[in-house]
Amino acid sequence: MGDESAERRPAGELEAGVLAALWAAEGPLTPGQVQGALGTRLARTTITTILSRLYEKGTVTRVRAGRGYAYTPTEDAPGLTARRMHSELAKDEDRSAVLARFVSQLNDEDERLLRSLLDGGEARADDRPDGVDSLGGQDGGRAG
Repeated sequence: MGDESAERRPAGELEAGVLAALWAAEGPLTPGQVQGALGTRLARTTITTILSRLYEKGTVTRVRAGRGYAYTPTEDAPGLTARRMHSELAKDEDRSAVLARFVSQLNDEDERLLRSLLDGGEARADDRPDGVDSLGGQDGGRAG
């Protein structure tokens, strides 16, 4: 029954792990390769299901690899986060209120960075909060 606890993790956590493995890869991965990269006791069928769901969401693409598929993420981690932010914003009719609330909750460093980006400036590493890399992701946040 050791596999059950892994199987019962939230779907978002499982998807995040699979995406991290794909982002760390140098090319498309089959479900078996994802399983190996994760070093997990998850069944290959579970990983295949997660990859199929990610494909249906447009988060990964796939190409034929033997009798199955090999998967590649459609965008990097910051791109996926940005897409999710846009999706959440689109769900609310009062975009102005949502954006105002979002901006009001930014810390000083993030506010400076956002102002710089909106003014057409290039974001520099020293404009970012500690621990955030040049792509906007957390340092060391990728599996590897």
